Amino acid sequence: MNPSLSDEYISLALSSGAKHAVMITPEEIVFDGRTLLKCMFGCDDWGMGPTCPSRAQSLKPWEYEVLLKKYTSVLVIHTQEKHLAQKISLMIEKVAYYKGDVFAFSMSDCALCEECVSQKGDACRNVLSARPAFHSVGIDVFTTVHKLGLPLKPLEDETEIQNWYAAVWLNL
Repeated sequence: MNPSLSDEYISLALSSGAKHAVMITPEEIVFDGRTLLKCMFGCDDWGMGPTCPSRAQSLKPWEYEVLLKKYTSVLVIHTQEKHLAQKISLMIEKVAYYKGDVFAFSMSDCALCEECVSQKGDACRNVLSARPAFHSVGIDVFTTVHKLGLPLKPLEDETEIQNWYAAVWLNL
C-alpha cells in the first residue's frame, strides 16, 4: 500500500464531507452471497436499475468477489447523505484513474438522479457513473463496517439519521 496516496485519498474524502474515511485491504471486506436475498426480497428497485444484480448478464456476488479481491486497497467512505457518498467515491475514482490506477472502481448506492427513471422502465440517464452498492455485489456491509468501528444499524423509523457507505477499490 502506498501510504502517501492512501493519506491523500483519505484527506480528499474527509475534506469533501465524509464523516469517516478508512483505507483497508480487500481481506477486511466481509463477503456473503446472502445479501442477494435481501436485494431480491427487500428492494423496490429489484430488476430495474442498471446496477441491479438481477439485470441480464450481471455478475453474481461470488463472481464479483473474485474480481474485487484482485485490488490491493479499499477506501471505505462514511457519510450521512446517500448522494454525498456517491459523489465522493466517484471523484476519488476519477482522481485515482488520472494518477495511473486505471482499474480504480467506486461503489455506492446510486443517488445520481432525484428520481430514478429506471423504476419507470426507462433507460438510466447516468449509466457511465452508476455503480453497484456494496450489498448488491455480496458484501456484508454491517459486519464490514462494524469491524472498522463505524456506525450502522437498522433504522426503526424514518426520523433516525441514516449512515451511508461507499468505497473505492484501488491498487495502491
